[in-house]
Amino acid sequence: MDVKRSAARGIAVLAVALGAGHLVQTMASKPAVPKDQQASTAPMEKPKNVVPLAAGPEAVRTDPVVTPPKPEVAALAPAEPAPEAPATPAPLPPVAEAPALPQEPAAEKTATSCDITLDLMPEASAMIGVTLLAPCHPDERVTLRHAGLVVTGQTTAGGALFSGLPALDSAGKVQVTFADGAEVEATVVVPDLAGYRRFGVQWQGDDAFQIHGFEGGANYGQPGDINAVNPGRPMADAARKGGFLTLLGDPASANPLLAEIYTFPADRAARVQVVVEAAVTEKTCGRELLGETLESNGGVVRSSDLTLSMPECDAIGDYLVLKNLASDMNIATAD
Repeated sequence: MDVKRSAARGIAVLAVALGAGHLVQTMASKPAVPKDQQASTAPMEKPKNVVPLAAGPEAVRTDPVVTPPKPEVAALAPAEPAPEAPATPAPLPPVAEAPALPQEPAAEKTATSCDITLDLMPEASAMIGVTLLAPCHPDERVTLRHAGLVVTGQTTAGGALFSGLPALDSAGKVQVTFADGAEVEATVVVPDLAGYRRFGVQWQGDDAFQIHGFEGGANYGQPGDINAVNPGRPMADAARKGGFLTLLGDPASANPLLAEIYTFPADRAARVQVVVEAAVTEKTCGRELLGETLESNGGVVRSSDLTLSMPECDAIGDYLVLKNLASDMNIATAD
């Protein structure tokens, strides 16, 4: 049974009892009605609606209370128990990282703009063509090494160097070293090296030497005198009778390393005499000159130190001549 409805009935019975008591009290206070009149008096109707009144001094509501119909409540499925909170909070999902932006073409060009390339190519008369490209090494002193030969060069404003080296050994390896210690190397096969012999001398700075190759019994100043003034040139014919002189190194570079290499046919029947001269000058007089000789025969290299004591400065203008250096180093008389 609904609790609210039981309470309402209890209040209604109480109201009826109170009303009956009030009626008895009223009738007792009124005068008695004669019996002939009592018959005509209509019996009192039982109250239809009993309105419970609230206690207190407030105004009494006289309109009947209309109880609104109780809304029908749809049956709900039993609620599932709430999940228990974990003892430790679950880790948050990883935050997606923003995708890496593609490299700009300009940055990619910058990364490769300092690449160094060294290209070697076999050339006529067993020469090695050297092409060096080093864009980040402009106007820079570089050192070229090959089979004991060491000379300096100077790159252009664009970092390039174009040179030629006489091949001395069959390995054909050339190494270039820059001022900051960076190095690059390459190799090349020189197929016609066996057809030539080579003799050279190298030195540093003012310790200058000069080579003369006298061919066919020539003397100083004659057409067969191959020297720095009359160097000749490489030729494709390996059976050529004459030779040529190659001047190596850049004298304008800092602490220049210089060399002269004389190339002549390997045929020993050719009449060739090789001499080395040292001029007595203000820069060489009264001291020792230091150098090194290089000899290549059939791709095999032999090197020897060269030390020469120069006359005093009153002999400026004279020359010291070294003969037969291919086998012995002899000091000739000063001319």
